[in-house]
Amino acid sequence: MESCRSGWCAIVFFPGWVCFATVVLPVANYGNEPAADSISRCNVLMICIDDLNDWTGFLGGHPQAATPHMDALARRGRVFANAHCAVPVCSASRISVLSGVAPTTHGSYELGPRYEELPSLLEVPTMHGYFRQHGYTTISGGKVLHHGFQGRLAADIDQSLGRPMNPSPPRPLHRPSHWHRAWDWGPFPVDDEAMGDYQLAVQAARLLREEGFDSPFLMSVGFYRPHVPLCVPAHWFDDYPIEHVRLARIVEDDLSDVPPNFRDLNRFLAAPTHAEVLAADCERELTQAYLASIRFVDHCVGKLVEALDSGPYADHTYIVLWSDHGFHLGEKWHWGKRTLWEESTRVPLLIVGPEIVPGEPCIEPVSLLDIYPTLVELCQLSPNHWLEGESLVPQLRDPHAVRHRPAIISSYYGNHAVRDRDWRLIVYEDGGEELYDHRSDPQELHNVVHDPLFRAVRERLMAWLPREAAPEFKAESERKGSGAEF
Repeated sequence: MESCRSGWCAIVFFPGWVCFATVVLPVANYGNEPAADSISRCNVLMICIDDLNDWTGFLGGHPQAATPHMDALARRGRVFANAHCAVPVCSASRISVLSGVAPTTHGSYELGPRYEELPSLLEVPTMHGYFRQHGYTTISGGKVLHHGFQGRLAADIDQSLGRPMNPSPPRPLHRPSHWHRAWDWGPFPVDDEAMGDYQLAVQAARLLREEGFDSPFLMSVGFYRPHVPLCVPAHWFDDYPIEHVRLARIVEDDLSDVPPNFRDLNRFLAAPTHAEVLAADCERELTQAYLASIRFVDHCVGKLVEALDSGPYADHTYIVLWSDHGFHLGEKWHWGKRTLWEESTRVPLLIVGPEIVPGEPCIEPVSLLDIYPTLVELCQLSPNHWLEGESLVPQLRDPHAVRHRPAIISSYYGNHAVRDRDWRLIVYEDGGEELYDHRSDPQELHNVVHDPLFRAVRERLMAWLPREAAPEFKAESERKGSGAEF
């Protein structure tokens, strides 16, 4: 099946495979339901990647994106090709995934508070905490929750793999002096072994190869790249000679038919504006560094999957791979995240495991909120009444199974997008609106919200907007102005 976007086309591949300590509980029925005494609990390996948009081979977001390990994994199970984050920024997105609760309920729409600071989540167990309550050994390392498992959440993790950091260049490599220090790029350090992501992959891989778990496990591994600064060892740049790097399509008058709301968002953030990128003449270099960073993190993913395949847990482990949100590289005159357009909200999501038959991707709209309830059902845990997403088990059985609920995305208080199979509606707090038909306009170049032909579409999508969104909660540190951009 072909996936086309931004004027580029690529073949989309899809995924299948991977269970553990015997526990007799209700199980999802995939057709040939096993006898009750043969039912067993599966392990979970969850791979979280920071700031990865659809520039993967299996999603076809950029013609030069090279992700052989993720593509191979995708061919083994189910790709959700129309998956979206709940909030297009690290902290709030990850809180939403690990709580299973939407930002319009928990009240975090920005980097903002830690999970344990949100009053609305005081009784809501993290995914790790819930699995631990059900007899799982929980292991976590790297960036999974933005602020980590702190305070009362520390008890949710049985074994920590730490949070090895990728080194930052000792001086600006290429960034203009007035840019935020995070927005640097270039070859650094010399060797993969100096990268925190690589060290984490090696450590997690060692555990996956060893016998030693007496209970099923949930292991979450969070990689930082391709988050800025876009610095990885030089050899990852070799596949992308600067003169051959293809830039995202940027249309001169793209923003002429949209309300002003998020048009100049970067002026108020640490990320550079598109005008600043053009003035520094670094559009091609940033794109090259983003592609190289993706190639590096794909290598880290490969180390995990290879270790699992060669170890004792290969046949009874689900793999879930996702990114916390997308990322603009000039599209719609924007760099970074936080917008409600496709580049900022669409994310890679794939699930591989036992009885998941490889096949074509699911193009129904799904949310990262759906990961938690899906794993609860797959691993035969008792239902968690806090969860606001919907299980993806029907789509794991049949990629054509219809989902009636669209994906709902929020960015800052009062701004929401509704994304179904073919359409995206954006409604801003001040009433500004955008409507895009993805059947004919995958780049969202033509806002048709005022076209009377699509009034019924607009009204149908408007019915999904949150009616009573929780007000934004700010922690004490934020109220004192100590919040950080990254």
